[in-house]
Amino acid sequence: MRFLALFLASNAGLGYSPIVSGTVGTIAGLPVFFLLAGLSAPLYGLAWLILFAVAVWASEQAGRIYGVADDGRIVIDELAGYLVTVAFLPFTWWNALLGFFWFRVFDILKPPPVNWIDQKMKNGFGVVLDDVLAGVYAAIALRLTLSFLNLD
Repeated sequence: MRFLALFLASNAGLGYSPIVSGTVGTIAGLPVFFLLAGLSAPLYGLAWLILFAVAVWASEQAGRIYGVADDGRIVIDELAGYLVTVAFLPFTWWNALLGFFWFRVFDILKPPPVNWIDQKMKNGFGVVLDDVLAGVYAAIALRLTLSFLNLD
């Protein structure tokens, strides 16, 4: 179980990147978005809820193993947050890359209440929840950008 938790928490090892592990870990979202984009909204939502539960479990286990709740090698939360950003959009490279950009902006800036969750909820649920909320901010920014650029 230890190997499985660390494998999942690191997005199949992407979290072990020596630099910008969160950004590298978010890259896992691109093929997952491609795979999920064709699903109906209820199926996408169900797949995301399953991922969320797995992410909370894997983050909690990895945090215990590493001795740090939000260790930089834990990047499955970036995957969950990115998939919130692009939820229910068709897969296009514009959607994927602009979503990637906006998610990274809000994940790094951590506007309220994301920053509070990041600072106060030091467990698997908190590790994932702050990225999910960053994903909500990013989803709004993405849709506004797509509308402004007339790409929607």
